[in-house]
Amino acid sequence: MGKYFGTDGIRGRFGIELTPNLALRIGQSIKEILKEDKVVIGIDTRESGHELMYGCASGAQSLGVDVMLAGVVSTPLIAHYSKTKQIVGVMITASHNPYYDNGIKVFYKGDKLTLKQEAEIEAFLDAPRDFKVTTLGKMFGGEEVFDTYLDLIDSMEFEPVDLKVGYDSANGANYLISKAIFDRLINESYQIGNTPDGKNINKDCGSTHLEAIKNLVLEKKLDIGLSYDGDGDRILVVDEEGDEIDGDLLIYIIASYLKDKNELNKNTVVLTKMSNLGIIKAFEERGIKVVLTDVGDKNVLDAMNQNDYSIGGENSGHIILRDYISTGDGLLVSMFLLKILQETKKSLKELTSSIKMWPQVLHNIRTFNKEILEDQRVVDAVNIVKEELKDNGKVLVRASGTEPLVRVTLSCETQVQLDEYMEQIVSVINLVKEEV
Repeated sequence: MGKYFGTDGIRGRFGIELTPNLALRIGQSIKEILKEDKVVIGIDTRESGHELMYGCASGAQSLGVDVMLAGVVSTPLIAHYSKTKQIVGVMITASHNPYYDNGIKVFYKGDKLTLKQEAEIEAFLDAPRDFKVTTLGKMFGGEEVFDTYLDLIDSMEFEPVDLKVGYDSANGANYLISKAIFDRLINESYQIGNTPDGKNINKDCGSTHLEAIKNLVLEKKLDIGLSYDGDGDRILVVDEEGDEIDGDLLIYIIASYLKDKNELNKNTVVLTKMSNLGIIKAFEERGIKVVLTDVGDKNVLDAMNQNDYSIGGENSGHIILRDYISTGDGLLVSMFLLKILQETKKSLKELTSSIKMWPQVLHNIRTFNKEILEDQRVVDAVNIVKEELKDNGKVLVRASGTEPLVRVTLSCETQVQLDEYMEQIVSVINLVKEEV
């Protein structure tokens, strides 16, 4: 991670780490660093979105870049339009973070920035400013961003779905596009998380708070519940009984379907080191190879691009269907999932009943001092657990690239073991945290 860019763009508290002036400089970097003269900018529903959007737009225009303002759209819409038109895309969003945070994601012709591009932009952000406005770029409305994505959905020829579907838009970026598509293709659907007010994005709703969609599914006796994050690039699901289907399981369902259709390229999926050991064994039994990467959808996509794989993602629900779009897209994944349910005439429970997931827990420790992970006591505690687990479990301790958190992920065969090892590691980290 760099000074400004984390694992998924720039992110921070609005008005502190992330300001309209920083957004203006990002806008200027489109011309100065990326050498492009067109950009499309979208926002999610946070109250700070418009200030950052106009800051970025002003910076771009000041150096002659033409700007298209797409308004409230999901991250996948910006990425898809950026790729289709071969221009720069900027999404103002902090994804699953609370409303007081915001962020800036930059797409270069549909792809996330390379590490080299990020480093060059960071150097530009800190460089002395000496610009003269000579020719202002033009500004356009962005209605066709919506239409271009609808064209993608139409090209996939989804048939109307005869299922009872609930979906939670997290009071976020995809509340409009999801309704437009589901109203056309779902015979009976119920939307929640669709009343954004600038402050309620991700609040007690969406993929970080599945209780809302679980309650809807059980109350309405639905076949499936779909829950998105604030910018629409992730999805988690609950089945007809209200049980969670995470990203690992969703990838298993889709990859198995593609394999049966002889459409799973190289018979391989890409997962991250956060993935449950149970799902990895399930893929092995299904005859599907697994490639593991470091955490982060950028790492997943790099592995997919380098080897021409069809599907990959994270257990958090960030899933990439690379044959259609080069970023995570919760809405597209949900449409593909509904297609599978419709064709197979099977429930989610039936499609996942043979998989035995290992106990796994993610524990978050809030701290702004992520250097505590370098303390020898923490290093020793983690290594002791790794040595005891060997191949019968895993432990992953890392600093979040999007929030002031240290994340501890632990998985092993029994819950008793898991609780014991988690306490060993977390207690040491908390001790060091208090001392520093």
